[in-house]
Amino acid sequence: MRAPRLHLRRPPSGCHIWPQYHRCLVNLIFSWSALSALTPTPGSGGLLRREPADFVVEERPTYLPSGSGDHLYLHLEKVGHTTAHLARQLSVQLGVKAKDLGIAGLKDRHAVTRQWISLPAKYEARLGDFSLEGVQILETGRHTNKLGLGHLRGNHFTVRVRGAPETAAQAQSTLDLLTHLGVPNYFGPQRFGLGGLNAEEGLKVLRGESELRDPQVRRFLSSSVQSALFNRFVSLRLERGLFDGLLSGDMAKKHDTGGVFLVEDAQAESPRAARNEVSATGTLFGRKTKPLTLDAGALEAEVLGEFGLTPEVFASRRGDRRLIRIFMEDAALTPEEDGYTVSFALPKGSFATSVLRELMKTDVDAPDAGTPDEDGDDE
Repeated sequence: MRAPRLHLRRPPSGCHIWPQYHRCLVNLIFSWSALSALTPTPGSGGLLRREPADFVVEERPTYLPSGSGDHLYLHLEKVGHTTAHLARQLSVQLGVKAKDLGIAGLKDRHAVTRQWISLPAKYEARLGDFSLEGVQILETGRHTNKLGLGHLRGNHFTVRVRGAPETAAQAQSTLDLLTHLGVPNYFGPQRFGLGGLNAEEGLKVLRGESELRDPQVRRFLSSSVQSALFNRFVSLRLERGLFDGLLSGDMAKKHDTGGVFLVEDAQAESPRAARNEVSATGTLFGRKTKPLTLDAGALEAEVLGEFGLTPEVFASRRGDRRLIRIFMEDAALTPEEDGYTVSFALPKGSFATSVLRELMKTDVDAPDAGTPDEDGDDE
């Protein structure tokens, strides 16, 4: 689904500028500087995305095509196109209905990206007519089902950091710490729009103070508030030394199976967190999720209070739970003359900018903030 393009007026920083936000005590405009970092190491600084090949994203599928079935899977490499634009071109050129295309995740246009898209196998003979500059079909295969949103394990990233000579050693030290401690699972700037303004308008939507009527736009904006609350929750846990531990009332998640359970005795469960077997989750408020309780609930209530919100205002959202800590796989770093190249894999829904912020210690931005076609997969 293509994200709505939003053109919001940039106000002065801080939510006090809107009379309706008189109870909001936090700055809703996204900035990495407002979110606690995990690692104490110096940042490398540097520049990202000087050219598309500096940022390579490859999907890690949950499964590969079996070789038979009524659906044709295309493994595509693209440069200069969002996934939404690629899907539209496939639909137009091949005559496929948009609803018959299967997409596991959305990818940015300012990168070299590789992903799978499925379509009914009856269109296979028309593939020879498909042509789009910057797009290659790497391989095809048949499968029994349509590819669904979220049908991927995650993404593998290879990122070139330029303009940071002689910083590879300190970046390697940070990467080693992240491998051991985990990565703060922040929502990146992609969730907050150009200038990071979407959460401000989203707060107006939730309070019934917005004049916007488009339901897709309203959902998109209110999801930014969910993300801002989650980020603040993670940041407070980092500030208070609670990132890699557990509190009574936490809903913790097992990293191997995905099972979620209530932490009744934090002291008894903390050794599992120390072994990186489980981590706390934060609430993406909605009708399907219950607020946290006990000590974790007190921290969550503090965050809600800072925003001047209650869980009930999110009744229009489905809601979910999200790990506050995730772990990279296959992390590696190669020194370059003017910086370094770093590669790593993250679970689906997690943002490469969270890793890059720790390495670079700069306000790592997204070139196309405001759409979900970025380095993490939108819900």
